[in-house]
Amino acid sequence: MIRIMKYGEEPNEKIFARTVPTVNVEAIVADIIKNVRENGDKALFEYTKRFDGADLTSLEVTKEEIAEAVGKVDPKLVAIMKKAAENIRKFHSRQVRNSFILNDTDGVVVGQKIIPVDRAGLYVPGGTAAYPSTVLMDSIPAKIAGVGEVVIVTPPGKDGKINPVILAAASVAGVDRIFKVGGAQAIAALAYGTESVPKVDKIVGPGNAFVAEAKKQVFGRVSIDMIAGPSEILVVADGTNDPRFVAADLLSQAEHDKMASAVLVTDSAELAEKVSAELERQIPLLLRADIARASIDVNGKIIVADTLDAAIGIANEIAPEHLELSVDNPFDYLDKIRHAGSVFMGKNCPEALGDYFAGPNHTLPTSGTAKFSSPLSVDDFIKKTQYTYYTRDALKRVADDVASFAEAEGLTGHARSAVIRTEDDD
Repeated sequence: MIRIMKYGEEPNEKIFARTVPTVNVEAIVADIIKNVRENGDKALFEYTKRFDGADLTSLEVTKEEIAEAVGKVDPKLVAIMKKAAENIRKFHSRQVRNSFILNDTDGVVVGQKIIPVDRAGLYVPGGTAAYPSTVLMDSIPAKIAGVGEVVIVTPPGKDGKINPVILAAASVAGVDRIFKVGGAQAIAALAYGTESVPKVDKIVGPGNAFVAEAKKQVFGRVSIDMIAGPSEILVVADGTNDPRFVAADLLSQAEHDKMASAVLVTDSAELAEKVSAELERQIPLLLRADIARASIDVNGKIIVADTLDAAIGIANEIAPEHLELSVDNPFDYLDKIRHAGSVFMGKNCPEALGDYFAGPNHTLPTSGTAKFSSPLSVDDFIKKTQYTYYTRDALKRVADDVASFAEAEGLTGHARSAVIRTEDDD
């Protein structure tokens, strides 16, 4: 059963505590990366057979396989994915940055170019569930950014095939290439390249502990989006909420992972008790009831605060991945929210809208990292190059200033490179 705690009566260490996985996979992942670097496709085939039970002779998904898969998916679901993709495009199109140039000083031009990365790799989890929503959320911003080639890696089933809904989503999103490989070995392949899998410049997407560790180890060789932890939801709700809705929203994240975190912060002790009872009623109804049960028992909690302002202060301290602001006038409180990956406003805005359909991205910072990081966006797939131009006369005006600054740092070579150009010819 979920724990109910009164803020101010329990120590803060208990209020803000969270059980996190402690599996150490660093050495295992390092060995996998080394093997893939040295043996390329051969290592990928071996790992795919060992971990996924699939005996492959080729890694890349063919156009024929994609067409066959799309034909197997319910046309209604494909139509829904197309609607979701349009919402995602509409939202992320507003994130596009423009290059700029400044030339308001005589003889001086400075500027910045926005350049998409050449190739991006997207990790799409397999295993206990298929996530076509991840395909849309991670690939569409890359396409909007202008990435030259968008590549997906995802583990196959024992039959050597990719889940059809994953391939259908990739088709809707316009993904360029798809490879049948998962786990740490897929991250290694994207980071270093193999005979089949091309090296990428950026790797994004969620995964298990092995995938997260692999992303950590290859960072620097390539860029990554973030190291994602288990899913999180925090609901700030006043006493006028329907406890059935609040419980359902908490379970929407609890069913993801046994280590997921579902937290309610409320100013109503009565709502706290009703939500607790409702959780017990709803958990057995879920297909993934055992996962949700473990999540609620390990990381679930209800925190009772004196006021809604205090509840928002608690939410800011936790800095959740998903924050539901379940009150009648949510925009009155929005400016008070400082730390959250994505905020869902009002009583009719379940987090599931963000996972699938509304448009804002669902790849979000977890484990309190919303205090200093942001959702996946078009910005993740671009880089900036700046440039400077000075005429000789413009340089002469500032050469002594540049030289003085350089000399203050003991760098006389820097100083000389500025003044030598401004000396009169003999």
